[in-house]
Amino acid sequence: MSMIMKQIEMIERIDRLIRLQATGSPDQLAIRLGVSKAKVYRVISTMRSLNAPILYDVSIQSFVYEALVGFRFGFYAKEAHHNELPTYA
Repeated sequence: MSMIMKQIEMIERIDRLIRLQATGSPDQLAIRLGVSKAKVYRVISTMRSLNAPILYDVSIQSFVYEALVGFRFGFYAKEAHHNELPTYA
């Protein structure tokens, strides 16, 4: 389970840096995160597979989002519809 949480935390960190347009080059991002460049590319690939429109902007030396997106992981309260029954443990 901790492996999943580490992956999510890595995605959240990269997401924040992308929003700030402050990832730096892939080499710089790898150093900042304390991982290999290959790991950076694997996480970026995972994010893209989750529909993150990530591009690398050479002019500012940062990964950027091509469109406005949000990332959220976790459980949240939602309203029950009339055909849904609440479940209790």
